[in-house]
Amino acid sequence: MAEQKDILRLIKESAAKRILFLPHAVRQMSKPDRMIRTKDIRHAIENGEVIEDYPEDMRGHSCLILDIISGRPIHVVCSPKEDYLAIITAYVPNEQDWKNNYKKRKKS
Repeated sequence: MAEQKDILRLIKESAAKRILFLPHAVRQMSKPDRMIRTKDIRHAIENGEVIEDYPEDMRGHSCLILDIISGRPIHVVCSPKEDYLAIITAYVPNEQDWKNNYKKRKKS
């Protein structure tokens, strides 16, 4: 649990400097069936819950954040860097793939 608090602190510190939306995130966020706004991402960063931590990610330490915005779940994968927060992707999770209110992956 301490590790999740550490990554969340790093995320907030990086986001306070700058948020960089990677091309994949922009494509995912702008799909007509999703339409995730940048303010939704900012809300998730400030209020969401880290549900998966990826300290060994090849892109650098990253994590998956869950936030519920206006009753809609949103997952955000991000990676804190020294000068910015990289938003790797963001999507509306599929109910068929997740359990426990979108916090745990279902086994395939």
